[in-house]
Amino acid sequence: MSQPSSQFVWYELMTSDVAAAATFYQSVVGWDTKDAGMPGMDYTLLLAQGKDVGGLMALPAEACARGVPPCWTGYVSVDDVDAYAAKVTAAGGQVVRPPEDIPGVGRFAVVTDPYGAAFNLFKDSSAMAPEPKVPETPGHIGWHELHAGDGVGAFAFYSGLFGWTKGETMDMGPLGVYQLFASDGVDIGGMMTKMAEVPQPFWLYYINVAAVDAAVARVIEGGGEVLVEPHEVPGGSWIANCTDPQGAVFALVAPKR
Repeated sequence: MSQPSSQFVWYELMTSDVAAAATFYQSVVGWDTKDAGMPGMDYTLLLAQGKDVGGLMALPAEACARGVPPCWTGYVSVDDVDAYAAKVTAAGGQVVRPPEDIPGVGRFAVVTDPYGAAFNLFKDSSAMAPEPKVPETPGHIGWHELHAGDGVGAFAFYSGLFGWTKGETMDMGPLGVYQLFASDGVDIGGMMTKMAEVPQPFWLYYINVAAVDAAVARVIEGGGEVLVEPHEVPGGSWIANCTDPQGAVFALVAPKR
């Protein structure tokens, strides 16, 4: 199975309480979970309608030592992790965790863009390479949003690295410019300069749910927090920004309120 190039193919939650996080997302999103069966590593798979969507693991000790809080991260497929890690450095980003192999799975590296937003590079080596999911499917990731240190500079970095192209540009007034970006001609996300009160640039991942209000109610019931109340966005979708009980930020997107 061929691996799509320069697209998000995997999502991972690193958290301070794996069991509690699994219970929370099972309730909010409807994910099933199962142990990945990786020798020497506790890794939980997240499944939607029987298909792998992402993974869940405890925050590694080295991440805790760097002060990394519970967080979601995305893996972008590349054909050569080592070469792309070098490109990241050459373009002003940083390699946080050098390329290494996951036996039977693939090779990855943890990197940041020049402004500090983290993401992962990934090259699959297994017979079952992950593929981008259908964006509208409940339980799958429907949108990728970068709250950048500098929106213009960030787009230049990612377009140079992955070949992402500009989609529609939206003027959001005091909030600045929202730049849609596409991979292989399909819009997969948007970028904007982060608000001044946001301490660190970051990628925000939108999880598809059937209806946003009901999902937000489950967030609150499960001990999470709603950062941005449900509202409609251009195109007719409804979104909300939230944190889980351990503090990881995520978003919800639905076709109806």
